[in-house]
Amino acid sequence: MTDLHSAPAPAVAPESVALRFPVPTEVYPETSWKALVTHSKIQTWRLLLRSAKDPFTMLQAIVYPSVMLVMFWAVLGISVTKATGVNSVYGYAPMLALVGAMFGSMASGLHLKEEWRKGLLARFWILPTHRAAGMVSRLISEAVRIVLTTVLIMLVGVLLGFRFGQGFLAGVLLLLVPLLMGVGFATMVTALSVNFAKLPLVELLSLVCTLLMFFNSGFVPTAAYPVWLQGFVENQPMSTAIDAMRGLSLGGPVAEPLIKTALWSLGAIAIFAWPAINGYKRAAGTPI
Repeated sequence: MTDLHSAPAPAVAPESVALRFPVPTEVYPETSWKALVTHSKIQTWRLLLRSAKDPFTMLQAIVYPSVMLVMFWAVLGISVTKATGVNSVYGYAPMLALVGAMFGSMASGLHLKEEWRKGLLARFWILPTHRAAGMVSRLISEAVRIVLTTVLIMLVGVLLGFRFGQGFLAGVLLLLVPLLMGVGFATMVTALSVNFAKLPLVELLSLVCTLLMFFNSGFVPTAAYPVWLQGFVENQPMSTAIDAMRGLSLGGPVAEPLIKTALWSLGAIAIFAWPAINGYKRAAGTPI
């Protein structure tokens, strides 16, 4: 029989090869700009990876708008094109790019509430990181997602006949219009997410976005709506953004609809930025 007491003792790793945490090489004061930049970059990358791996976000931001674009073009596109003399894709492609930006923000709002519920916001809050990195990284990740979503949906539009007819710079500005509107919308979604934990966010905002999607100048021309409704249709945020994108691609007025879109977006930021910041601080310190 083997003598258990005589069995060799397990080898112990020498101190020189013991597992250790890496020595920090970039140590910044928590309130410094360098800390804000570094920590925001790390958080932004985390949020982008999470969105890319989440089927719900991909469905809301890319699949749903792309399928809707093809459906609108196939079902209504020919009729609208014959009635107006202009290819309907110049209205549908910008409209669905905006829808992708808004629905993607709603999915991000749900993820924010989920991180709040699981206590992840509180864990990040107590780490030695810049306090503003959480909010800044969310806005940056939203901006990146909106631009990528817009590019992908506009590529589907190109397959259906959409063309950037006003030159390269106008095309770049066109791709940034959904970003302008989307940042304001994302600020509102963040404020609602962190201040109203029990609010059925997706249901309410989906209803609002669906109504806006069917009452704008991209769905059918403004003149096709009842006279009493035309003022709302012409000046609601989706219509102003669509008109600006149409002007930057097909030609037509750009300055006025672009200014209106900027006013809508800046107004949303002015109204919801402070509630979003305060709500985020509160959410990071209290359970849902």
